[in-house]
Amino acid sequence: MQNGLQSLRPAARLLASTSRHGQWEARRHASLGSPINWLRERLGPNLRKKETQQEVEAAKQQASEEGKRSLFETAGKTTQRAEKAARAEQAAKGVVHKYSTANFKISHRKLNMLGRQISGKPIDYAILQMQFSEKRASTRIRSMLATAKEHAVRYKALEESKLVVAEAWVTKGPKSLKRMEPRGRAHYGVRVHPDSRMHVVLKEGKTIAEQKAEERERKLKRIVSAGIVRENRPIRNPNPMWGW
Repeated sequence: MQNGLQSLRPAARLLASTSRHGQWEARRHASLGSPINWLRERLGPNLRKKETQQEVEAAKQQASEEGKRSLFETAGKTTQRAEKAARAEQAAKGVVHKYSTANFKISHRKLNMLGRQISGKPIDYAILQMQFSEKRASTRIRSMLATAKEHAVRYKALEESKLVVAEAWVTKGPKSLKRMEPRGRAHYGVRVHPDSRMHVVLKEGKTIAEQKAEERERKLKRIVSAGIVRENRPIRNPNPMWGW
């Protein structure tokens, strides 16, 4: 009988310890709540009410009055003002951007034809001229103009819509390649393979629309009425006598 009771004591102790552990776990979960519910509350989607545009503007106005505006808003406006001030200062100083091609194999006379074609033109119009030109060097000049335009806008802060090719000129290369050319009767000549480069100067000027408007105004001023309105302008090239 005693042996049977002794054999039951470890089982009773294990059952008691198990029951105590279960009670402690139950109390812990009862105090913290269900872990599934806790995860659902923490990680579940939280729907946020979308604010209207009026509410957003009112909040921004209140923040500006309290001096708690966002750093990005103030920095953006400050940057725009600084860019405008820099452009105005550069325009007053007459800032220009100079760019040129590398030396490549072409005659300076042939390249000068393209220089006369783009000189004095707006940058977009000059690029368009080179795009449809049949000259072999037009592709290289077009790439150079596009690069010069990007650099002028990025590094010199010039306004893209007002860029004009103010000047364009051509210079010879430092060294011309010379080769011997055989001739008749044991004679020979020297063939020169020339190379040259083109330089351009970009600056802010008048756009095509402004140029057309000025040209139209100039032509309208030259129109003289045929006697309907009394004119006080002098007659151009008057004849010394009557015309009949």
